[in-house]
Amino acid sequence: MSRVRTEEKSPDRLIALSDGIFAIAMTLLVLDIHVPTGLGVDGFRGAVGDWLPKLGAYALSFTILAGFWRDHRRILHMIQRVDALSERLTLAGLGVIALVPFPTAMLSEYASRPLAVAFYALTIAVVDVLQLALFLSVREQLVADHPLAGRAGRNIVADLSATILVFGATIPIAFVSPVAAMWSWLVLAPVKMTIGRHFATE
Repeated sequence: MSRVRTEEKSPDRLIALSDGIFAIAMTLLVLDIHVPTGLGVDGFRGAVGDWLPKLGAYALSFTILAGFWRDHRRILHMIQRVDALSERLTLAGLGVIALVPFPTAMLSEYASRPLAVAFYALTIAVVDVLQLALFLSVREQLVADHPLAGRAGRNIVADLSATILVFGATIPIAFVSPVAAMWSWLVLAPVKMTIGRHFATE
C-alpha cells in the first residue's frame, strides 16, 4: 500500500501526461496549414501569401509551447512529490495549453483584429501565470541536493515573469494597434537571452 501511495505522489505520471498534451497541442498547430489542390499559377501565388501568416503564427506558438514544456519539465523534475495544489495547477495549465491552437488559428486568420491579438496574448499570459503559480507552490519541495535548484529556480521565475509582463502589457495595446502589440512580443527574445546569460554566469 505504501509503495502505491509513493507512486501516486511521484511527479512521473504528471510529467508523462504533460508531455502527451504538449505533443498534441504542438502537433495541432500545423493542422491549420494546408495546400489546396487544383490551383493555377495565380491561385498558387495567392495561396502562398495566405500561408505566410499561418506559418508565422505556427512558428510563434510552437516556440512558446516549447519554452513552456521546457520550464514545466524542469519544475516537475526538481520536486520529489506532487500534492493536491500542484496537481490542480498543472491540470489547469495543461487545459490552457490544449487551447493554444485555437487562438493561434484566430491570430493567423485575423491578425488585424484587436480581439484576436488580445485573446492570443491573454492565453499565453494565463499559461505563464499558472506555470509561475505551480513553481511557487512547489518551491519548498525542491530537491535539496539539486546542484542547480536555486539558480534554476530564479531563472524560471525571471523567465516566466518576463513573459507575463510582455504578453500582459500587449493586451490593452492590441485594442489600440494590433500590429504594435505583435511586434512588442519580439522584445521577449533579447530579454530571455539576457536572463539566460545572467543565470548561466551567476
